[in-house]
This record gives sequence, C-alpha cells and structure tokens, in this order.
Amino acid sequence: MQYTEEQIHESVLTDYANEKILILAPVVRGRKGHYRELFDQLRKQGYTKVRVDGEILELGPKMQVDRYKTHDIELVVDRLSVQPDKTARITSSLSSALRMGEGMLMVMKAGADTPKMYSRHLMCPVSGISYEEPSPNSFSFNSPYGACPTCNGLGEVTMVDMDKVIPDPSRSINDMGIAPFGEVRDNHTFKQLRQISKKYKFTFATPVGDIPADAMEIILNGGSPGTTSAPDYLPHDLVFDLGAEGIVNMLKRWYETTTSEKIRQWAEGFMTISPCPDCEGYRIKKESRYFKIDGQHIGELASIDLGDLLQWFVGLESRLTEKQKMIGRDVIKEIRDRLGFLVTVGLHYLQLNRPSRTMSGGETQRTRLATQIGSQLTGITYILDEPSIGLHQRDNQLLIKSLKELSAIGNSVLVVEHDKDIMLAADYLIDLGPGAGVHGGELVACGTPAEVMKTQSLTAKYLNGKRSIEVPGTRRKGNGKKIVLTGATGHNLKNVTLEIPLGTFICVTGVSGSGKSSLINETLYPILRKELDNSLERPCLMTKSRGWSTPTR
Repeated sequence: MQYTEEQIHESVLTDYANEKILILAPVVRGRKGHYRELFDQLRKQGYTKVRVDGEILELGPKMQVDRYKTHDIELVVDRLSVQPDKTARITSSLSSALRMGEGMLMVMKAGADTPKMYSRHLMCPVSGISYEEPSPNSFSFNSPYGACPTCNGLGEVTMVDMDKVIPDPSRSINDMGIAPFGEVRDNHTFKQLRQISKKYKFTFATPVGDIPADAMEIILNGGSPGTTSAPDYLPHDLVFDLGAEGIVNMLKRWYETTTSEKIRQWAEGFMTISPCPDCEGYRIKKESRYFKIDGQHIGELASIDLGDLLQWFVGLESRLTEKQKMIGRDVIKEIRDRLGFLVTVGLHYLQLNRPSRTMSGGETQRTRLATQIGSQLTGITYILDEPSIGLHQRDNQLLIKSLKELSAIGNSVLVVEHDKDIMLAADYLIDLGPGAGVHGGELVACGTPAEVMKTQSLTAKYLNGKRSIEVPGTRRKGNGKKIVLTGATGHNLKNVTLEIPLGTFICVTGVSGSGKSSLINETLYPILRKELDNSLERPCLMTKSRGWSTPTR
C-alpha cells in the first residue's frame, strides 16, 4: 500500500503521542561521495543537523564525509514533542521532509537507533514496513539495497560452534571442559569464573554438564555484570567482563574487531560457517522476499533446477491475470529464452544461485556459450577448450546442437576436444600428435572426420574402432578398510548410503546433476578436512559418517 500525506500525519499523531521525535528526510541512500556541497546547501537553507550512517551530526562549514565509502544521509527536518497544540508544526515538518526526501521520510523516537520509514510510494500492509519502490538493486545480493544485512549477501555467517566450545560436557573446567578458557590459572578470567562459581555453588571440578543452567547461561552468554575490574596491563581489546558479555559474545567480538591476527585465528578455531539465520541462505533481505510471483520469491526461484524453472515459467502465463500478463509478457519471454539456452547446452541440473566457484570448467564454458547463443551475434570466431568437461555422454548431443547453431548463423567455431562424439560431428578435424609432450606438436592428419579415420594416426584408430580401451580383467582388492557415509541428502542426493573401500583406485561416475560432486566434494571431503585440519567448512546434510579411528593423510 501507499501512504498519503494525510495518513502519514495521522499515523505520527497516533503512534508517537506525547513522545519526543525526530523527523528525518533521506537525501542520500547508499551512495559514495564527500557531499560537501550538499551539506553547505542544507546549512544555507537553515538546517542545523544531519544523520550520517546512523549518527546525528551538527552541520558545519566545509563539512564532508569519506568519499570512498557508501553513505546513508538523512536531514533532521525537525525535533519536537508530539502534542495536540503542535499539529500545524508537525504538518509543516512532514511536508518539508516528504519534499526533501522525494516522497519518503523517517520518524525516530529521541534516543532510539532505528527510525520508522514512511513512503508515498510503497508499503507492505502485513508487516507495516515501508520502503522504496522496487528496482533491480532491490533483488541483487551484490547491492546494499538487496543484500541481507546479517550476512552481507553471502548467505553464510561465521557463528560460534558450541560443540567446539564445550567438546565434552562430562569434563570439568579443571579438565578444560570449556575449551576457550584453557587450563586453570591465576588470571582475570578465572577470577571472574570463581566469583560465578561461588555465587551458584559449583566448583571447577564439577562436570560442565552438571553446572547449574543459570550459571552456564551467564558464562556462555553473559547478562550479569561482574564486579572484578580488569588489570591495567591487559591490552584494550582483551578486556572483557565475563559476567556481562559471556564467552560466546567475547569470541564473536574478538573475531570481528581484534587487530591481532593471532587472536582472530584463535577465536576462529571455536567457530563454524553456517547458513545465515535471517535470509536462510537466499542472500537477499526480507523486504525483497516479500515480492512474489505465483507464491514464489526470487530466492526460491533461484534455487530451482534450471530445467524445472523453465517449465515453471512456461506455464506461468496461464496462472496470471490479464493485467499481469500485459505487464510481464516481454520479461517472461526473455527469461524463458535465456533459460532455454542454458538447458540447450546441458545445464538443466544447475540452479541460478549456484556459486560459480563450484562449477567445473566445462560448466563455466557452457554457461558462456549459452550467453553467446542468446546474443545471436554473427561473424565471430569462438574458441572453446574442451567444453564437454563435466558433461555426461548422454548430454553430448545438446552441446553439439548448440555449437552447430552458432556455426549455422555465420560464426566460426574452433573446439579443442578429446571427445569422440564431438570429433565425429565436426565439419573439419585437425589431429595433432603423434604422441604427447615432447613427442607431439606435429600435424598428423586433417580433413573431414571420414577422411581422418582412413589415416593411420592413433586418433583415427580409436575413431574407426581398430583400437579401444579394454575393461581390466582384475581389480586390486584394497586394504580391507572402508569409509561409510549414511543418509547423505545434500543438493540432489536422495538419502544416499555409500561404502567406499580404501587402498584402491576409485572413480565416481554418473550423469550430470546426479550428485557426484555433492557426495564427494561437498560431503566426504569437508568431513575429512574437519577431522584432519579442524576446517570450518560444513559438509552437506547427512545422518552420520564412520569408518576410521584416526584419519591419516
């Protein structure tokens, strides 16, 4: 919904009756610059204060901010108490704020940190949150207007891992049952711990699991300021009140703010990387997730496999009203076309939110290839280095079809490949050899695939079937040990249980999107890294793993 000026006035009078408030006009939203001219202009207009990045400042001559940082600047239009006899002043100030803020204003109680935003443009009637008209930046995790403020658009946060803080509840503080405290010694931290233990009647020999819940809450999360002052010789960033702050908050603070890399690494040892609790890994802020099409917000759509997403958009128009069809027809058509190009090159199993760092070289090339097919450029020479990497043989024809389409519209396509299907589909084949390394570098054969297969080159013998790679008749038995993964469910995996024999050469195969990388790279490998190197990386979802007592490299 949208607020009228009268509705804003009525809301302020009702919601802030007898309260001291600040009426603010947003004049800069998430932009870089020093804004010296803006501050001078506001000062000449008679205004005395501005709110810069959450801090109220006095306007002064030659005032400016860091030009290389992103800033939010609000003009303090008025500061007053909401009383019945000040209605005219409130009305005038609200009108001025709307004019200066181009249809937006903020109202904040005196002494508060977070203002309430009012807008003549758009407001969610359910949540009561008012925000700007949507723009492309509102739905991008790379923009401060779209990114989740908790994880800054990463979808992951580094959080304290309680399993690392308390590795074994049966151990006592004397036995380092609360790991960050280390061994008992005569220092400021343990003086505070002794005060807490005396108050709640437990000792350092008490198993951590038996320490009273109220005492553990204070030790871990604080909430009860202590009385022991910190020694003067401690560095400033090491001073903390255990009772007030708690070990969990202390670890967070040291990890985020300390200037010592050694302390940061120490704190990091008690933390782990987890999906962001606010955006649930979608990476965009909650206001952006309020906008939905057919019940789906952009984060949910980006999590769907491209093949399924294409079918969703194909059937979308039948679920829209006539007005919605008229508004979205061109956009929906463009999205369908682009998704179609990605599916055509065999990427139907990927998702739009898939991080590029997790894609294989072939997948990255085919993503770029889909972009080029969509551009419909002509007269271009394309050079591709093994685009079939990561592509199952079953999907080869999709890639070959895409390459032929590029050639058919007037482009030259040069492909470096070892794949038999792609070589046989080529218009012209160039065979380099005769061997590898120092034994190569010569032109062995060239011509159409049929012409090359008549030659005596090593490649020709494999293409025409004279030579082949035979399946070995015997296999190594291994060392009798095995690793067992139970109930792996990350990404495309469907409750997979797997036994992996050790001491053998093992190859994991399957069609693209079947879960090979999820099973090995994102489940097994992080487990091994955590066991060997105490890595922060978390494996994909699974029930349990077993099969080793002391993992070795």
